Amino acid sequence: MNLAMLVTLRTILEQGSFTAAAAAVGCSPSAVSLQVKQLEQYFGKPLFDRSTRVVAPTAFAREVMEAVGDFSHRLQMLRVRPAVEVAGRVRIGVITSMQSDVLPRALHVLRQRHPSLDVVVPPLNDSGELMSELKAARLDLALLVRPESGGSRRLVWRELHRQPYVLLAPPDATARTPRQLLEACDWIGYDLSIPGGRVAARYVRGQVPNARCTLELRSVDAIVAMVAQGLGVSVVPRPRRPLVDAYGVREVSLGRRAPVRKLALVWRSSDAGNRNLEAAAEAFAAAFDMRSPS
Repeated sequence: MNLAMLVTLRTILEQGSFTAAAAAVGCSPSAVSLQVKQLEQYFGKPLFDRSTRVVAPTAFAREVMEAVGDFSHRLQMLRVRPAVEVAGRVRIGVITSMQSDVLPRALHVLRQRHPSLDVVVPPLNDSGELMSELKAARLDLALLVRPESGGSRRLVWRELHRQPYVLLAPPDATARTPRQLLEACDWIGYDLSIPGGRVAARYVRGQVPNARCTLELRSVDAIVAMVAQGLGVSVVPRPRRPLVDAYGVREVSLGRRAPVRKLALVWRSSDAGNRNLEAAAEAFAAAFDMRSPS
């Protein structure tokens, strides 16, 4: 038995005949008859008196409809009841490079969709710091670089974006390929103390084994500014397009085998199903979708 059969039964009683009911529910009279037979088999009792020319509902059919009427009303009330509001406070940590890229868009989406949700963004920077705060329950959600090992299975991970590494060069650099540029220019390192910086350094030393880092910075924005001044070249996760265009630096692809970093949201398994976290996760996903193509 399904709800459609009960709707059909109620329509027969309202319309007064199988034919009229069939027209009202949008199916054939034979389909209506089949549904009635299936209902009678389900209940084990006749729903209509077929001993006369005009098929009439039995007292039992009216009893069923009385019960169904209350049931249908309750279902309708559940259907039109407003969804549970996303409200309260959520603490979100975001790595530095995404604070000026994706975070503003995500917060804008959250404010539009869930104005009653209070979002707190603590002044935290790197993935390791964010992970420690998350595990200590001082953060509810973090956007960070997923470890190459995949990360703890006791946490919930949602990968949002794979960000390739690129080489940034001054606009007037004459060399063309990444290797030529690294050989011809000083190397500005992306902080070697963080996983992303070590990935970049591995690539650089794979191209130029004796490459020497003359300057080391954590801020990708600062690295772009240094490259624009002709102080060297750098391998970093691809910066946001407006930043590259504003400084006029050259962005050189590292090719099909370029390293990538996986940007992911992570939260504690004990918080799985939390409406506030789900709302925040959807906002970050939307923010990544809105990014300008690189």
